[in-house]
Amino acid sequence: MQDQDQEFFFLIIIGGLLAFLLVGFVVTVLLLYQKRQHRQEQELTRLKEEYDQEVLKSQLEIQEATLKNIAQELHDNIGQILSVVKLSLSVLPVEKEHKAYEPLQHIREVLNKAVFDLADLTKSLHTDRIAQIGLVESVRFDLQTLKKTGLMNVQFDVEGEEYKLSGQKEVFIFRIFQELVNNILKHAKATQLNILLDYTASDNFILSVVDNGVGFSMQDKKDSKSPLNGVGLKSMMNRAKLIGATIVFDSYPGKGTSVKMELPITTSAQTIDE
Repeated sequence: MQDQDQEFFFLIIIGGLLAFLLVGFVVTVLLLYQKRQHRQEQELTRLKEEYDQEVLKSQLEIQEATLKNIAQELHDNIGQILSVVKLSLSVLPVEKEHKAYEPLQHIREVLNKAVFDLADLTKSLHTDRIAQIGLVESVRFDLQTLKKTGLMNVQFDVEGEEYKLSGQKEVFIFRIFQELVNNILKHAKATQLNILLDYTASDNFILSVVDNGVGFSMQDKKDSKSPLNGVGLKSMMNRAKLIGATIVFDSYPGKGTSVKMELPITTSAQTIDE
């Protein structure tokens, strides 16, 4: 009888161990499945982000190619037409005493301005020019054009020694700068614009754009259901993200807007003099 009890007790222990092992096996399988599923989800997320980045990169490259083509067409076609008209007017034998002299002089002045403005526009649109003269000179050139309009006071500062950023980063930064200035001209009603290119930090490059305009509410931009509202902001965010930069907007109604873009620098950055 005692042997039967011991055998029964032994079977209970064995059964318990088997049940424990079975539960452990099931739990282990479930954990491994969840871990594998999590890895798959992470991989899918990574692939989606890479795909989105490639799509965005392609879109921006197409935009740059389009701007380049437009600049070339403006220079080759419209620029040539204006030059021919300008030359034709310059050879007209009109004396000062003639009643058409003053209107003709005014037309010549307007035409000269159109030729110069067109040249400035094509230079600003052309991607190759940014690579040739660098980011600082590209920004300075655009700001000089803005200063000529007399719409606002412009302060441009460069801190540190300029270095060349790799790849298309300078082009994207320049387009972000252009979009910011364009938004200020269209919406801010500003009288003062401060631009800073900061090369002094050991680990990042900084673009700062500050105006004293009417400002805006970031929350209103986010809450707006209009597909057109914040398109410029989204474009700048996309460009910044594509080059690994962060861009922060600080704005309140009636208090102007401050924008700061920071780009981590790499060992591939080289000074312009090198």
